[in-house]
Amino acid sequence: MRRRHNKNMRRFGLWLVGLSLVGCAGTGNSPLDNQPGTRFNSAGANSAGGRGTATSVQELKFSIATDPVSSDADDPAIWVNRVAPEKSLILGTDKVETVGGLYVFGLDGKIIQRIENLDRPNNVDVEYDFQLGEKKVDLAVLTERKAGRLKIYAIDQSSGKLEDVSGNTQILGEAEGSAKEPMGIGLYRREDGATFAIVAPKTGGKTNYMAQYRLSENNGKVDLKLVRRFGEFSGLDQEGNGEIEAVVVDDAAGFVYYSDELMGIRKYWADPDHAGANQQIALIGASGYQGDREGLGIYSTSDTDGYLLSADQIEKKTRVFVYSRAVEKGADAANKLAKIVITEADSTDGLDTTSRDLGPQFPNGIVVMMDSVNKRFLIYDWRVFSQALQVK
Repeated sequence: MRRRHNKNMRRFGLWLVGLSLVGCAGTGNSPLDNQPGTRFNSAGANSAGGRGTATSVQELKFSIATDPVSSDADDPAIWVNRVAPEKSLILGTDKVETVGGLYVFGLDGKIIQRIENLDRPNNVDVEYDFQLGEKKVDLAVLTERKAGRLKIYAIDQSSGKLEDVSGNTQILGEAEGSAKEPMGIGLYRREDGATFAIVAPKTGGKTNYMAQYRLSENNGKVDLKLVRRFGEFSGLDQEGNGEIEAVVVDDAAGFVYYSDELMGIRKYWADPDHAGANQQIALIGASGYQGDREGLGIYSTSDTDGYLLSADQIEKKTRVFVYSRAVEKGADAANKLAKIVITEADSTDGLDTTSRDLGPQFPNGIVVMMDSVNKRFLIYDWRVFSQALQVK
């Protein structure tokens, strides 16, 4: 969840192998598995290794547009309500200094809650079942760029309301200038329950660009501790362009992906204690993009199959590149391009997706994309993709 909006975004590409994808696919160790209202349906889960290459020319139509934010929509995140999936939420940032905000929308696109006076909130992500005191809570975490910190909110599992539980969350303090400004974020929940935030700053060097922090409970609040710096960056071009913003973690597979905007999508192990934690696994999507590589999302169709979505930031018609999920650990670790699809979204920075059953309206999940010019987020029914993107 993860992007930027003043650049041309891209179109949505997806690959299906003659089957309609349906269901709330599990992610192995995800807290969403085996929960009421989040059924697992593996129909169409066979990705056949992600070797399709057809490109769709059909422009996909969105189902719902959210209410606009005040200034500058940027990044969405989906929270799945495990008790009443039709009451799941979409969180979205309004990226402006001093008076920025985090908006909470229902699946009808209407504003339910608005958290204001944030200092340039960039990206937001959601993770489940964090141990806070005597209870487990779901968390929404965003980067507050100009404040140099993360803001952490507990999500009430009954009402969906967000409550600030930020403790000591200042980060990147050892850096200077814009390198100490957090921008992209992806949350990771390890099998043992440990929860981490993987953060991309506004700028950085060609090595150790990314910062990873462990979340820990402290008297009802959540503190952060740096556990590693890692990750390559291609650097700036001659015009000074290029950065890393989009970050997504595949919890079950244990991978973190981030968009090196002018180079490709880099893939690493998400566990800081993994033997190969500091070694890049693969570089994906090094060609074919017309704009910056922006928002990333994981759509799972089983414990091991599914898709990695990547926004190609294009004005008025963002494309989405769809890659195989590629949980293989060996020679097939590089996610293979499956399809490219055109959407109606303008200059998309952030996107998010879920394969979870969100009730009768969205039984196979959704894709949410930032729509820059209209300062809003677009909700796409996954069934639109599964019908439009079948490969005969």
